[in-house]
Amino acid sequence: MRKFLALVAVGLLGVLNAQTLKVGMSMDYPPFEFINDQAKPSGFDVELIEAISKKIGVEVTLHNISFDGLIPALKAGKINAVMSAMSATDDRRKSVDFTDSYYATENLFIRKKGSDINENNIKGKKIGVQLGTVQEAAANMIEGAKVVPSDNILGAIMGLKVGKVDIVLVDSSIGYGYLKQNSDLEEFLKLPDGSEGFSIAFDKGKQTEIIGKINKALEELKADGTSDAIAKKYDLQ
Repeated sequence: MRKFLALVAVGLLGVLNAQTLKVGMSMDYPPFEFINDQAKPSGFDVELIEAISKKIGVEVTLHNISFDGLIPALKAGKINAVMSAMSATDDRRKSVDFTDSYYATENLFIRKKGSDINENNIKGKKIGVQLGTVQEAAANMIEGAKVVPSDNILGAIMGLKVGKVDIVLVDSSIGYGYLKQNSDLEEFLKLPDGSEGFSIAFDKGKQTEIIGKINKALEELKADGTSDAIAKKYDLQ
């Protein structure tokens, strides 16, 4: 696990009984979280948690963990929160509590240009997804689909380009970035992802107070235009 000190301490967290909020992120998911050319954490989630922390008065450290390991790390107490473009779903709510949504998105289906794959003949096709995501769950619900999970979306995209999978199913906000970079790929279907949007996760039943503070901060950051400005910076608006 790699640790990154993101902010300066300015207060206490209350129910956490510590000055530091340890936030887990899978930093292989641009533009939400990634390691930039200066080897530092960057992205929409990174800047938004910084803005939130200033509102609620806490120090934040960022911990780079594979996406499918984030909730296990949270449950084991290795981190206090997860902010990693994670969709708030009913299944995840069984083990964690979520803040209000801070970003809404959809499921995007991508194919190679010239392919005859469409929404009517997906059955039996190989679908590349990122392990542990809402898109993996959605792909598993498609009748006859052969789901091929990768550790990250780049792996799924490369699998599509070399013919290891027929389709990539990805979060739309991420997928459009890859489409800009790969002229040989195109979208052919977009559907709701069945979640309430991206939210910050905390261990279930343990952080009611901090969730309330973050929800208030999110409301203020939306009202004053801060969250929109960050989204625009990363081409999310």
